[in-house]
Amino acid sequence: MTGESVIPVFGTGVKFRFDTVRSAWVVLAPERLFLPDEQAVEILKLVDGTRSLGGMIDVLAERFAAPRATIADDVTAMLRDLGDKGVVRW
Repeated sequence: MTGESVIPVFGTGVKFRFDTVRSAWVVLAPERLFLPDEQAVEILKLVDGTRSLGGMIDVLAERFAAPRATIADDVTAMLRDLGDKGVVRW
């Protein structure tokens, strides 16, 4: 991942959806299931294949009235971790 111009997308076979049985958002990946926390859900809702990392950071900083640098660090770290697991790619 290099810079805020990258566009995160879900990896092959990965689905992000609301599971009515669990009453929670889930990330379904081949042979894996992730239950993201509330902050991760807000980030993952913005992974649409068209929005850049910088655009996601801007939306979240405005939505939560938080310092952009703090949001950038958190979002980048989370997406990098999910990238290492094959959940997102760019």
